[in-house]
Amino acid sequence: MTTKKQEKIKFSRAFWVANTVELFERAAYYGVFIVITLYLSRILGFNDIQAASIAGIFSACLYLLPTFAGALADKIGFRNSMLLAFTLLTIGYSGLALYPTWLQSAGLVEYSATTTFTGLLESNLRYGIIPIMALIVCGGAFIKSVISGTVAKETTPETRAKGFSIFYAMVNIGAFSGKTIVKPLREALGNEGLITLNYFSATMTFLALIAIWFFYKSAQHSGEGKTFGQIWNALIKVCGNGRLLILILIITGFWMVQHQLYATMPKYVLRLAGEGASPSWYANVNPLVVVLMVNLVTQMMRKKTALTSMTVGMFIMPISALCMASGNMLDSNSHILGMHPVAFMMVVGIVFQGLAETFISPRFLEYFSLQAPKGEEGLYLGFSHLHSFLSSIFGFGLSGFLLSKYCPEPTLFASHEEWLAASANAHYIWYYFGAIALVSAFALIIYGKVVQWLDARHARK
Repeated sequence: MTTKKQEKIKFSRAFWVANTVELFERAAYYGVFIVITLYLSRILGFNDIQAASIAGIFSACLYLLPTFAGALADKIGFRNSMLLAFTLLTIGYSGLALYPTWLQSAGLVEYSATTTFTGLLESNLRYGIIPIMALIVCGGAFIKSVISGTVAKETTPETRAKGFSIFYAMVNIGAFSGKTIVKPLREALGNEGLITLNYFSATMTFLALIAIWFFYKSAQHSGEGKTFGQIWNALIKVCGNGRLLILILIITGFWMVQHQLYATMPKYVLRLAGEGASPSWYANVNPLVVVLMVNLVTQMMRKKTALTSMTVGMFIMPISALCMASGNMLDSNSHILGMHPVAFMMVVGIVFQGLAETFISPRFLEYFSLQAPKGEEGLYLGFSHLHSFLSSIFGFGLSGFLLSKYCPEPTLFASHEEWLAASANAHYIWYYFGAIALVSAFALIIYGKVVQWLDARHARK
């Protein structure tokens, strides 16, 4: 018992500094990402499909590049990688705030509680936001691999599950903090608040940069100084690992549904429940549930394999999607606990989604970290994020199509009655994602059985 207590407090300073700056980075990211499609539509004038496509590509690249960034981070060192990352992020988030200000000064648009376009819609200058978003992608790619890689480096196989549960709690404390700032800004400033919140994100990443500069020091340097040939060979090896690739494809189903918190949910609730709805606060239920439950779930599942824990979570996800769908089938004039039924059932669905995440995500990272050879933690943990690359491409792309089909933008219709008719089956959107989650859950069961059989056969040889 004494040994267990010592292990709980034996995490290094590098571990705690990395987790703290992860909190800052997540606060910055989610403050922006929860309203990214609103920002692209209301600030820059992109339609649903354009906004979803740009946001999806942004998110996809953010999760594709960590494999390569992680390999490079193993070579140049985690401290240098984080200094570079937070510098890029600070410049990028500042750009998201300053670029619309420049467009306004050029006379192309006017921002206040609402947006008045005076030439921006006919101009290609709105696409100038893309290179700014690319800076955030490059900075975020290093963070994705390096912070989780630090957790892997600074823990032992015995303390790793606990280490990743702490990491995931910090991720979600940051996510909760970032999303919390959005509602008061949007209420006080309207559309202009979508611009102002980027200054908050830039401040968070700048504080993280200062923290790394002064406080991050690690004794773990394995992998540093590798040649590019060695990096390339390691990259080829991990990309050819069939077992890990198949697991990534299966977990993509979970993340396609989870990403709808950002791709579909904000527009869905604002259109069906009204502008008084609070999508950023509803989304905050997810990290709140994770923070409250992740250590309890990790402790409860400590004697179960990572695959078993992930399978339990996967079967919770279809329940989440069905709850989200049910809100639109209830009487919209009969509020529940003061909330529009669409908003209330969205929150219920998000509770189940957060619970599913506590079973899946920390153990998924633990599983990948245990496959990583010494000195390749950044590469393997970066590679683990490939599922979010795939889910961003397919999840955001599907979201834009489904919103246009079942819950279109109200301003496109001549009357409210026409829009009501066009959006009568808006809840069908969640049936698609529920089906994806269910197929993924059964696929993970099959995967677990096949892996068990392969391991048993290997042990007999």
